[in-house]
Amino acid sequence: MIADNIRSVEERIQAACDRAGRSREDVTLICVTKTKPVEDLRQAYDAGQRFFGENRVQEIIEKYPQLPDDIQWHMIGHLQRNKVKYLMDRAVMIHSVDSAALAQTISKEAVKAGRVMDILLEVNAAGEESKFGLGYDQVLPLIREIAPLPGIHICGLMTVPPYTEDPETSRGYFQKLRKLSVDITSQSIDNVSMRILSMGMTGDFEVAIEEGATHIRVGTAIFGARNYDI
Repeated sequence: MIADNIRSVEERIQAACDRAGRSREDVTLICVTKTKPVEDLRQAYDAGQRFFGENRVQEIIEKYPQLPDDIQWHMIGHLQRNKVKYLMDRAVMIHSVDSAALAQTISKEAVKAGRVMDILLEVNAAGEESKFGLGYDQVLPLIREIAPLPGIHICGLMTVPPYTEDPETSRGYFQKLRKLSVDITSQSIDNVSMRILSMGMTGDFEVAIEEGATHIRVGTAIFGARNYDI
C-alpha cells in the first residue's frame, strides 16, 4: 500500500519535472511522517525513502532510535526554543525558523554540539493569523541579522500556502517565494545560499515543482490521512 503510494507520487513528481524541464534529481521528496507509526516509516524506508519530515520534536525523539541511521530527518513544524537541543544529533535541517530568538538558540546549541545546522526561513505566504512565519518584508532584515551567527547556514525558504481544493490557487504564492529567493540571492550575503525552496504538499506539490520547489513535503498521498488521536 505505502510502496504503491510512493510509486504513484514518484510518477507525479517525474511528470511535473518533465513539464517544467527539470531533472528529477532537482527535487527532494520529504515523507511527512507526523502521527504515523514506526511500521509505516519502515515501509517507506523499504521502498527507498530516506528523507522524513516531522512536525513535532517529540516524534523525532521517539522514532529516531527505532529506525536506520541513514534516514535524514527534517524538522518542518513550529519549533519551540527549549526543544532545539534535541535536534542537534538527529535532524539535518530545520525548515521553520521565523525569529531571531529561535535562530540564536539554534546557533548556540549547534556551536555547543560542534556542528552547523542548515536552516530555512518560514514565510507566511498569505499572512494568515493561524499560521507561523514571516511576512515577505520581514525576511531580508532577519537574514541580515542572523547570517553572521555561528553554527547555522541559511540555505533557503519554506512556505505553506492556504489550504485549497484547487492547486492552481497556490501557484502565485510559490512564484512569489521563488522571486523572493532570487532577490535575496542577488544581495550576495555571506552564509546565505537560497539553494532550497521547501514548498508543496500532497494537494499542490506538482504546481510547486513547476514553480521551482527543490523540496516537497508529502504525507497524506503516501501514508493516508493523519491520526490525531496519538
